[in-house]
Amino acid sequence: MDFSNKNVLITGGSRGIGRAVAIAFAKEGARVAIVFRSNRKAAAATLELLQGTGHTALQADLAIASEAERAVDETLAEFKRLDIVVNNAGIGIYHPLESTSFEDWQTAWRKTLDTNLLGPANVCFCAARHMIASGGGRIVNITSRGAFRGEPTKPAYGASKAALNSLTQSLAVALAPHKIFVGAVAPGFVNTELTADRLNGPEGEEIRAQSPFNRVAEPEEVAHAVLFLASTGAEFCSGTIIDVNGASYLRS
Repeated sequence: MDFSNKNVLITGGSRGIGRAVAIAFAKEGARVAIVFRSNRKAAAATLELLQGTGHTALQADLAIASEAERAVDETLAEFKRLDIVVNNAGIGIYHPLESTSFEDWQTAWRKTLDTNLLGPANVCFCAARHMIASGGGRIVNITSRGAFRGEPTKPAYGASKAALNSLTQSLAVALAPHKIFVGAVAPGFVNTELTADRLNGPEGEEIRAQSPFNRVAEPEEVAHAVLFLASTGAEFCSGTIIDVNGASYLRS
């Protein structure tokens, strides 16, 4: 895949899946802007790993609408053009119904939806307005296996990702006349810093056994699916949701 002369904005780009996506795009010639919420050290470390020049990192809390708008505006000020957006930033807060107070339940839902749904929606809005004016682009949203199978201990997370799938498909239809192609990648468990404790703990064996490959995905495998959806030749896959879960959950 050749992404030479392409400008890419990746939210949640400092660690895990976002870092792998940034590395993959840079390796294929793209200029990359990563958005991070607070971990400046991780963002700097990711920039050091990117091949090529001209990459940048922006700090923004995408749960705040004005910050999402600023992230897109600052990327455009730096790059002048935005070709590809990857909405990867997200959170997962445990809030089992049986053991969570009503106050904490409300907090979990509000924070999760603000970050996992409204944040990407606002980034999509701001980026798509520019892409319409510039003649087209690509948007790829990172959702989750949990959007389909449910998340009993994190119901807001599952609901937010299901809604992001729906947003992806709505935008795929709405933006197709403007040559903007929108897709989603829905991973299962991925081997990242955020999942390391669970994968290395008592749950690890059961988690790996969910897939007939008896392992979880590597971030680079998710990145591969993202680059496919963003690549030239994948335009007629607009509206597609690609599962990257090692056949751990099959949907019809």
